[in-house]
Amino acid sequence: MADRRNIPSGVKKRKLILSTMLLLAIAFIVLIALFILLAELLPSFTGRCVAVVDINVPLTVEGSPMTLIETGYPSSEQLARSIKEIDGRDDVGAVLFVVNSGGGSVVATREVYDAVKNLEKPKVAYFREIVASGAYYVATGTDYIISEPTALTGNIGVVATFVSMGGLFEKLGINATTITSGDYKDIGSPFRNMTEEERAIMQSIVDEIFQDFKDVIIENRGDKLSRLKFDEITDGRIMTGRQALEVGLVDDTGNIDDALLKAAELGGIDAETADDVRVCYIEVLPTEGGLFSAESFISSIQEKLELPSLRYP
Repeated sequence: MADRRNIPSGVKKRKLILSTMLLLAIAFIVLIALFILLAELLPSFTGRCVAVVDINVPLTVEGSPMTLIETGYPSSEQLARSIKEIDGRDDVGAVLFVVNSGGGSVVATREVYDAVKNLEKPKVAYFREIVASGAYYVATGTDYIISEPTALTGNIGVVATFVSMGGLFEKLGINATTITSGDYKDIGSPFRNMTEEERAIMQSIVDEIFQDFKDVIIENRGDKLSRLKFDEITDGRIMTGRQALEVGLVDDTGNIDDALLKAAELGGIDAETADDVRVCYIEVLPTEGGLFSAESFISSIQEKLELPSLRYP
């Protein structure tokens, strides 16, 4: 039998290092396993939360980067992605959407609406101050709507805005010549007034999108909706939360605590008061872009000039 005292010191050191590394590896694996287990059990100890998502921005596909004069806001894609990710969180029992927006573009509105509608967790919308047009469209994808009694909502409709600067160009002596491949290729051109035929084409598009808007409301509100009153208010008018309740556009009036408790109730979270509800806020950052970026400058100019676009304003 070999005498341990005869084992070279270098071999002993290597064995010691290997043994230490093995123990560290085992300890690391155990630590990771404990971390995963703790993450799964944590909601059981602390209770599930109500995820709060603020929709207090214009709904646009491009968003707005932060600049020296504006805080910026996320694009519809960023907002939709953040909403979709909530379904993967085991600690979230329900979602509360705090809505305070005047709406936005047709495409951006639909993108955010789809994310809200397809969210599998119980969801409540709370109308803070102004929830108009596209913002209301998005809110119909939730299970329950609570509005501040004096919040302004409604404004159900579609707007297509075209700017014509032909008269100004004529006064300035500017002549714009456009060569097109078809009669309607430059429809909506700011260099001339729109023809009656072009107006009819655009009206058909607006009517189609408007019908989709109404169909979404009817589908989501169902029997809660007073169809007679609903047909009366689809002329683009705004109304208070109380008036919207009479039409069936909202389920109840109340404050943020009422909305939080309703979300907790739908999520099976026991709570007697709003203070009993554990809240987890979902942060959505503004669109990326430099403080002096050309993108942010152009985006700002486009929004202010309202270049041709289809909007739920």
